[in-house]
Amino acid sequence: MALDHDAAVIAPSLLSALPDAVVVADRQGRIAYVNPAIRTLLGHEPADLVGGPLTVLMPERLRRGHGEGFARYAATGHGKLVGATTQLPALHAAGHEVAIDLTLSRLPQAADDGLVVAVLRDASTTILLERQFEVSRYLAATLRVTAALTEAPDADVAFRDLLPTLCTELDWDAATLWEPDGASRRLHHVGTWTTPGSAAPALHAASHAHRIGRGEPLPGLVWSRREPVVIEDLWAEPRLTRLSAARTDGLRTGVAFPVVRGDELLGVCELFSHEQRPVPDELLDVLAHAGRQIGQFLGRLRAESEVRKLADTLQRSLLPSHLPAIRGVELAARYRPGGGGGLVGGDTYDVMPLPDGRWMVLIADVCGTGAEAAAVTALTRHTARAAASPAAETTAGPADVLRAVNAALLRAHTGGPLRFVTAVCLVLSPGPGGVCATVGVAGHPLPVLACPDGPREIGVPGRPLGISPDLDVPVVQVELPPGTTMVLYTDGVTEARDDTGAQFGEDGLHRVLATGCRDAEATVEAVTAAVEDQLRSSRYEADDLAVLALSVPA
Repeated sequence: MALDHDAAVIAPSLLSALPDAVVVADRQGRIAYVNPAIRTLLGHEPADLVGGPLTVLMPERLRRGHGEGFARYAATGHGKLVGATTQLPALHAAGHEVAIDLTLSRLPQAADDGLVVAVLRDASTTILLERQFEVSRYLAATLRVTAALTEAPDADVAFRDLLPTLCTELDWDAATLWEPDGASRRLHHVGTWTTPGSAAPALHAASHAHRIGRGEPLPGLVWSRREPVVIEDLWAEPRLTRLSAARTDGLRTGVAFPVVRGDELLGVCELFSHEQRPVPDELLDVLAHAGRQIGQFLGRLRAESEVRKLADTLQRSLLPSHLPAIRGVELAARYRPGGGGGLVGGDTYDVMPLPDGRWMVLIADVCGTGAEAAAVTALTRHTARAAASPAAETTAGPADVLRAVNAALLRAHTGGPLRFVTAVCLVLSPGPGGVCATVGVAGHPLPVLACPDGPREIGVPGRPLGISPDLDVPVVQVELPPGTTMVLYTDGVTEARDDTGAQFGEDGLHRVLATGCRDAEATVEAVTAAVEDQLRSSRYEADDLAVLALSVPA
């Protein structure tokens, strides 16, 4: 080639030492020079290439376009690839393709036999690093998806939040969610979500109107294969009737993956992009892994939701469905389960009529939480009711009721941890001038009487129930004149701790009750609000709480 004298002397030694392959082409598209690095990159001997066409280095599908583009560049001096680095495939001497980074430059003052120089660099390492980076980005995103779902209180909320979290974290423009319908054995559409400023009304309408069977694109294919499925160009698939709606919304690429828990399919997620985008196998593997992770989490949430529903049902059975109306007395109560994992608390209260026109009022606290504590709570409540019922042999007083509960607990104890119970039992006798209350206490916090001259405790502490058959229950009588309120509570009130560990205590309760006379409803509301304020932002776990107030209107 016609290079100047210095270049002719220096260039071959410099180019032969370069690690990158260098190819110089003339105006006819023939190879005028190639350095030895071509041997390592594409397996060709340099001497075999000189004088041959550039197309020998290209896959068949690229050759025709190259000829037209090169001729136009030779005539005009302008080409899209000149001056830039482009990633494309090259053809190895052995017949396979090699990904290369190609940089083209025009030779200055080119003579007839030297027009363009090309530098070829192996791009496989770059591609591998890019894919590894992309995979790590997707893995991090799926971890953020799972982390975001952990904040959901139940499986329904988590499922609802799944689509926006997926789109946001994985950088897709739209998503749909499908669930299997056990009755029809088909997938039904749960929801559609799009990024802010975007919309997919046609996709949403078409998905909502369809029930997808096994094998139907895209969700049905995922259902049958239990692996991700991708369509990189939806516009090239006109036969897919539902996905034609995605094309109407300008969506170009779609991928779907299963959400599974073991062998159970919980759902199928579809992700769509407005841009046509490649979805490498590595990313499909990440989506498959994400589907398993999300499925395990959602399955656990669903199981926990079922347990909570059962626990709520059991807890309601341990409390009265409503408080009765007592002539001359207003009643109000609050119950709040604790913050632990027991699900079912050990606190209960009850109000029931006695045969002679009086009323029994009970509040009790069982040691512990969970199923065993719930069983003891149920035994306590039902035994107290039986002892006070019209079928009882004698008219029961507070001591009779508490002794009956104590005996039942001792009979039921068959070993294992001791489940003792603390309780307060009142028998109310309403009269024209107020209410007389007979009070028995078994190891429980003493009731507090809020009256115009300040709150005061009532009763004599006794021993808890379920420990010893020899139970002595001291009983006191107190008058509740008009304008007074009696408060019964469990230790979840007084033992509530703020973030420093300080307890609400009896002093805190007395401060609430000393702020003025209130009716029963206002009293329980004030007490529970003060306890919630004590617990706000506390690191300490809240205990079960029950508050029952009886007020005699002025």
